[in-house]
Amino acid sequence: MRTSGRMSNAKSWLGLGMSLYFWGLMDLMTTVLSGTPTPRGELEVLLSDKSQSHQRTKRSWVWNQFFVLEEYTGTDPLYVGKLHSDMDRGDGSIKYILSGEGAGIVFTIDDTTGDIHAIQRLDREERAQYTLRAQALDRRTGRPMEPESEFIIKIQDINDNEPKFLDGPYVATVPEMSPVGTSVIQVTATDADDPTYGNSARVVYSILQGQPYFSVDSKTGVIRTALMNMDREAKEYYEVIIQAKDMGGQLGGLAGTTTVNITLSDVNDNPPRFPQKHYQMSVLESAPISSTVGRVFAKDLDEGINAEMKYTIVDGDGADAFDINTDPNFQVGIITVKKPLSFESKKSYTLKVEGANPHLEMRFLNLGPFQDTTTVHISVEDVDEPPVFEPGFYFVEVPEDVAIGTTIQIISAKDPDVTNNSIRYSIDRSSDPGRFFYVDITTGALMTARPLDREEFSWHNITVLAMEMNNPSQVGSVSVTIKVLDVNDNAPEFPRFHDAVVCENAKAGQLIQTVSAVDQDDPHNGQHFYYSLAPEAANNPNFTVRDNQDNTAQILTRRAGFRQQEQSVFYLPILIADSGEPVLSSTGTLTIQVCSCDDDGHVMSCSPEAYMLPVSLSRGALIAILACIFVLLVLVLLILSMRRHRKQPYIIDDDENIHENIVRYDDEGGGEEDTEAFDIAAMWNPREAQAGAAPKTRQDMLPEIESLSRYVPQTCAVNSTVHSYVLAKLYEADMDLWAPPFDSLQTYMFEGDGSVAGSLSSLQSATSDSEQSFDFLTDWGPRFRKLAELYGAADAPAPLW
Repeated sequence: MRTSGRMSNAKSWLGLGMSLYFWGLMDLMTTVLSGTPTPRGELEVLLSDKSQSHQRTKRSWVWNQFFVLEEYTGTDPLYVGKLHSDMDRGDGSIKYILSGEGAGIVFTIDDTTGDIHAIQRLDREERAQYTLRAQALDRRTGRPMEPESEFIIKIQDINDNEPKFLDGPYVATVPEMSPVGTSVIQVTATDADDPTYGNSARVVYSILQGQPYFSVDSKTGVIRTALMNMDREAKEYYEVIIQAKDMGGQLGGLAGTTTVNITLSDVNDNPPRFPQKHYQMSVLESAPISSTVGRVFAKDLDEGINAEMKYTIVDGDGADAFDINTDPNFQVGIITVKKPLSFESKKSYTLKVEGANPHLEMRFLNLGPFQDTTTVHISVEDVDEPPVFEPGFYFVEVPEDVAIGTTIQIISAKDPDVTNNSIRYSIDRSSDPGRFFYVDITTGALMTARPLDREEFSWHNITVLAMEMNNPSQVGSVSVTIKVLDVNDNAPEFPRFHDAVVCENAKAGQLIQTVSAVDQDDPHNGQHFYYSLAPEAANNPNFTVRDNQDNTAQILTRRAGFRQQEQSVFYLPILIADSGEPVLSSTGTLTIQVCSCDDDGHVMSCSPEAYMLPVSLSRGALIAILACIFVLLVLVLLILSMRRHRKQPYIIDDDENIHENIVRYDDEGGGEEDTEAFDIAAMWNPREAQAGAAPKTRQDMLPEIESLSRYVPQTCAVNSTVHSYVLAKLYEADMDLWAPPFDSLQTYMFEGDGSVAGSLSSLQSATSDSEQSFDFLTDWGPRFRKLAELYGAADAPAPLW
């Protein structure tokens, strides 16, 4: 089968016209170089059939590759080539059909002439070749005239694609001050044209913007620095435009561009410098430790790690009073208070502060030095400070038997200011809720206000406050730790109830119990107890006590022959004494029960056996016994009832005992002595009643606080022990839950002695239905003139008749 179009032999390209001469020539060169023989314009091919894979045969029609230019823009279908079979005599009996990739869609064939046309625009970048199959059929019968074979239509490339930077735009970083030729980044452009054909895909790079700072390698696309000493502080960002052009950069080639944003990264090439060589700061003397005084700043044009600073105090008289730290966020030096300040001790300080870069680069050391110094003057301002205690902590040891009001420590505080105001002392009651202590408001003497008990509280931690008189808001405090020392004030005793068992068959000297004691005291040399029988049981014939000298004692029997029927329980009093000063002792009772035991000493029974009556009682005898018991109960009830009626007082005349009723149910005010209601003589003459008889106790109400003068001599009110006296009485009143407060105490020893008015009590007033006369008020002098005018006798009015 002959072909016309882009065939491999000389006949094929003549039918295509002169316009396809170039492509036919290229095809011919391919055929010649491949060494394929072409006898009489026919090509020999290897059959694909496996049974004939090693045989050669002549075919009556031959095929080869067709070539078509891409991007055809004409209006008519593009002619590709022509298929022709030697069996085709031109009478239309042969029908050509086309199948495979793009058949009927991209390519069509004239079934009579065998002409192949491209009916769509072809793009090599989308598809470089198409594989099709052709066959010649008998038009009349449809029988294949030749076997079906494949052929290829290749799309020939033209330069229709410009280079493209698929990864653009680019971002790159290069250190500032980099040497010339330092590589920054490599850019790459791709061309979709065929790189194997011509120069359509041969790309050349050039720089359009960014000179003279950067350059680009025309072949590799590597961008490099082209200028030395590029300073980030002068210019940090650069925009470089790179062009890629195909056709080797020749005229007529297509070009594409991309942008490369280059940033100069920082290096430590700038030393720090303080913009101020002198700083003036002030701080209150009351500023707490670690409080901020001020800030200093050394400016560094670098950034990041290259701008990090480290501030230190290198000189000055305030190096021990102040400290400096670096703020890592803002790179400033923060000056803080290192120890307490005092305006009265030192009013100003001077510091020499250094700021330096901790991270240096050796190649830039010649640009240094990379540190700078400044001077800081700090003034201390005076404030009204609270009182200060000297010392700042107190530790006191006091025995637990110390008397109330005893001074155990002098607390001292002073005003640190120049004015030196007066100090007043007090106790923070939240630290002493039990109110065990009292402090003198002016002297600071710390005294006991309640009895101390080491066994209850062995330690006390109180806070004493000191306040300035002129400024109560200024309050200082100090901690006082009080250790209560032990004294021998607790007698030893049994820790629990002790009971023991003695067998009926026990022998003399047999151990029946070992006892021990406890003592709440804690002597320095340890506890040592002594055991013995109580004096009332010293000659006990049944048991004895043996002291083991190890704080325990043994209870032994003195005899044998114990019997439950005789005595089932024994109570043995044991005296326990300690070794303290003074010696204290107590008596504990040991309950010993008599039990029956076996031969091995094991308890069998501790209850006495009931005796059996030898003769049983009859029913009548039991009834008689019960009747007697009932009669006895009735008699007992009658006797008790009669006694109760005898104790009730007789009804008395209210008029005869009106004064007794008044005194009994109401406290008489105005000066009469408050005593037992029936002792009326004490109201008439208190002195005689007090001297003639011992004081009596009220029976109709709870006792009040006893006289304050019972324990303290009368001279205590004028000497220095007044605090102890008052504290003792205050504790006595606090402990008496039934006593009224001091401000309602109404016990008067006597009144009216030596007064011309006598007693003002209404008990001795005349009681009559007539009006009482007050004329005697006029004789009492000018002090009673007003009363005489109000109640005295007035001039009798004239009669009405």
